[in-house]
Amino acid sequence: MDKTIVTIPGDMPGLSYSLTVLRFGGTDPKAPKAYLQAALHGNELPGVAALHVLIPKLRAAEAEGRLKGSVTVVPFANPIGLNQFQWDDHQGRFFYGSRTNFNRAFALIDRPDPKLLAAPEAASCDRRLKAELQTLALDADLVLDLHCDNEGPNYLYMPAELWPHSADLAAALDCGAVLTFEGGTDASFDEAAFRPHLATGNFERRVVATVELKGIHDVGPETAEKDGDGLYRFLVGRGVIDDTSAAPVGPFTGKGVPQSYVEMVRAPVGGMAFFHVKPGDVVKAGQLVAEMIPVPGEPSVPVHAVAPGLVLTRVLARAIRIGDDLVKIVGDTRSVTAKDGGALES
Repeated sequence: MDKTIVTIPGDMPGLSYSLTVLRFGGTDPKAPKAYLQAALHGNELPGVAALHVLIPKLRAAEAEGRLKGSVTVVPFANPIGLNQFQWDDHQGRFFYGSRTNFNRAFALIDRPDPKLLAAPEAASCDRRLKAELQTLALDADLVLDLHCDNEGPNYLYMPAELWPHSADLAAALDCGAVLTFEGGTDASFDEAAFRPHLATGNFERRVVATVELKGIHDVGPETAEKDGDGLYRFLVGRGVIDDTSAAPVGPFTGKGVPQSYVEMVRAPVGGMAFFHVKPGDVVKAGQLVAEMIPVPGEPSVPVHAVAPGLVLTRVLARAIRIGDDLVKIVGDTRSVTAKDGGALES
C-alpha cells in the first residue's frame, strides 16, 4: 500500500488541507481498476466506517498477491468540510466560502483527459479539492462515492446507462432501492465521473454510483463490518480481488427505478413533526405519513402520500421549516411531484 498526503492550499496565507490517498497495486493490468471515496459531505461517516473494515482486507490481498486490479481509496474525501463547525454543530455539506454543496459543481468533461481537470491558479480550495478527486477517479472502471442519508437503508444513485448491469453492487450492499438518473444531476461527483466515458458506449465493465449507506448515525462495528464486507465481495465478484472463500453476491431484490419515481414529501407548514411512517414501510395513496404542528394545542396539519410506494428515507429533524423534506417515497411510476433534471435534494 502506498500512502500519499496531498496538500490542498487554503484561500488565505498559512492555511492548507491534507487529503490522504491510499493506493493498492494490482498484478493484472487487464483487471478492473477501482476508486472508492467517503465523506465528501464531511460528517457523513458510515462510508468511512466501511472503509475502515475494507482497507485491511485490501492490504492483505495485496500482500498475498490476490489483488488483481489496482484500487485507490480516499477515506476522508473532504478535509475542508471535515473542519467546518458552527459552534458545536458540524456543517460538512456546503462550502462556507461559496455556500456550494460539496457534491455539486464538479467539472463535466467529455473525455478522460486529466489536463481538462487542472484547476486554475486562482481557484478556491474547494475547486482544487474537486479537481484532485476527479483526477484520482478518472481512469477507474469502478467508482464508488460513499455517502449516507438521515434515516434509511442502503441505496444507490447511478446513471441510467449503468443499470441493471450494476445490480451486483446493490445486492452486495443489501440495498433497498436503486435510483437511476438520465442527463444531469447538477454536476454531482457521480455524474462528473461518468461523463468522460459516456461516448465509449461500452458500459458493462463500468460502475459509477453514489452509495448511500444507511443513516448518519449508523456508525459502529456491526454496520461497518457488514458494509465493508459487502464492498469487498463486490470487488471480488468484479475480478478486482481473487478470493475463492468470499461469499458470492446474490440477486438484487430491491426496487430499481428512475429517480423521477421518487416522491419528495415536503412540509406544507413549519413547526414540529410527528411521523406516522418509518423507512421500509409501504404506504398507500392518501395515507397519512406525518403531522405538522405549528402551534401546540391547536389542530395539526396532516401530510399525506400522493401515491403508493416504499418509504425509503426519513429526516432526523423534528423542528421543520416550511418546504423542508420529510420523507422519500419510491413508487412504481413517475411521481406527480417530480422535476425534470437536476438532483433530488440541494
